[in-house]
Amino acid sequence: MYVLGIESSCDETAAAVVKDGRELLYSSVATQIDTHKLYGGVVPEIASRKHAEDIAIVVKDALEGAGITKEQIDAVGVTFAPGLIGALLVGVNFAKGFCYSLDKPLVPVHHIRSHIAANYLVSPNLEPPFLALVASGGHSLLIDVKDYTDYEILGKTLDDAAGEAFDKTARALGFPYPGGIYIDAAAKRGDPFKYRLPDPHTENPLDFSFSGLKTAVLNLINQHKMRDEEIDSDSLAASFQKTVCDILERKLSLAIDKTERKKVVLAGGVAANSEIRERIEKLCRRLGCSFYMPTRELCTDNAAMVASQAYFEFKSGKVAGMDLNAYATMPADDVRF
Repeated sequence: MYVLGIESSCDETAAAVVKDGRELLYSSVATQIDTHKLYGGVVPEIASRKHAEDIAIVVKDALEGAGITKEQIDAVGVTFAPGLIGALLVGVNFAKGFCYSLDKPLVPVHHIRSHIAANYLVSPNLEPPFLALVASGGHSLLIDVKDYTDYEILGKTLDDAAGEAFDKTARALGFPYPGGIYIDAAAKRGDPFKYRLPDPHTENPLDFSFSGLKTAVLNLINQHKMRDEEIDSDSLAASFQKTVCDILERKLSLAIDKTERKKVVLAGGVAANSEIRERIEKLCRRLGCSFYMPTRELCTDNAAMVASQAYFEFKSGKVAGMDLNAYATMPADDVRF
């Protein structure tokens, strides 16, 4: 079964063709990073316009790269939630037009579910149930994946997600957008114990809170500026990254103990961070869990992961009509359309 995936939830316009939910035939991504670098972050209106300019191009490229015609597509999966509403609507409306013109099934896909599904493309033998740690720009989640379309959220972010904290810390340190890769590189040069940063605690021990950590970094930088003291950017980046890793590792360990799952999946854009990948892999080895993570290319937003999850959603009977709308927010364990 050939599924065309379409992704436009933020600042990547992407299309991909996946066979039977596991085999990636071709992935095409038009990135907007250079455009948004000028502003230090994603500008929603500009992102929406760029999606409208690029979406037909990436779909055509994905089909040609996969070596199939649009008529051979069996279903179209599209990200419909969550994300920037204007950006999402570009993808949803294009997918509806594609499906209507060719009489193909339209499958709505939740962005977080697709991030988890990226693992199916690199680990063909991976099957639920398993525990997923999702860390991305707007989401930090611990999810018990009971089946391909049956999820239970165990913990979520109460304020800033890990990715937001990375980007805002990077901006404060003067690093370009997107800041995560620059913090990762700087951390390798710095002393992670030079600056002591807070480790926020939450009422639900599996929930996340990164706002206080981000604020502590900003305050530390401002205090050094006011005293006209130079700050060690590399060591502050290392201290920040270590603290984030400590939080993720501790909460994942608690979730493993709670669920007794023996398979752990890492997903989301922040999952591309080298220290996070290394720390979680070591934790799983220590606790006797099998560990799965996507390639770095599949951690960031792409349509291959959308097509993969769409296959399983379609198999479970989830098909939308031409009245499908987009939603800026929606929990991954209660998908409605």
